Amino acid sequence: MFDPNPLSLSVPESEFESWLRDSGYLEIVDQRSTDLHRLSTAAKPSDSGAESATAKISSSGAFLVSQFLSRIWTLLSLLTFNPFSKLAAADFSGDTPPWTVAFFGSSESYSFPSSRSQARLRVHENVKRFARNYSTLFFLFFACSLYQLPLALFGLLSCLALWDAFKFSGDRWGLDRYPLLREALIRTAQCLAAVILFISDVQFAIFCAAGVSFAAMILHASFRKLTPAKQLDQRGGHRTMARGHG
Repeated sequence: MFDPNPLSLSVPESEFESWLRDSGYLEIVDQRSTDLHRLSTAAKPSDSGAESATAKISSSGAFLVSQFLSRIWTLLSLLTFNPFSKLAAADFSGDTPPWTVAFFGSSESYSFPSSRSQARLRVHENVKRFARNYSTLFFLFFACSLYQLPLALFGLLSCLALWDAFKFSGDRWGLDRYPLLREALIRTAQCLAAVILFISDVQFAIFCAAGVSFAAMILHASFRKLTPAKQLDQRGGHRTMARGHG
């Protein structure tokens, strides 16, 4: 047996996890949470080895019900916090992560979050990583909602045509020389555009697109495992180089 080393460094679990968070190793924190939950779940059936068969069945049934309720509560807890609190404008300035490799990944890239803290950690980090992908999904859902609501599409196009006509008329008639008249016409055009948008139910199309895209973002971000950010960048870079050589 080895003698204890008095010079060995012992770091508490909480401080070690805080150091991982501060150092950017969030994927390790995510994996540790999953492993600890798996170990605790696997240890529970062994505790009832000496019980009767009826007690085992009842305890396993109660355990499954509690697990189901716990997972439902974990998903519902995602509606009580702001997933965009750590999002910055710089997250939209980079390149869009590859859809197949980085965004969707494989079947092994997903798992149910073991706790509310792990779900929130995944959502915060994945929203920052895939901000451009989620924005693209919103515009895609918005286009689909406009396709399903032709009146909303007509109202939106009418507003765009109204502003183009106002700009063309202002440049042709030289409204810059009459600031008061130009300001009055702008306010009138804004009121007219708001009426058109309200009558054509454009706000309903925006609400539908925002609701569907938000639900898709929350589900994907909470189930998507955290992977090293450098690994995502390398995969995207290799794909770009392959396209260049092709």
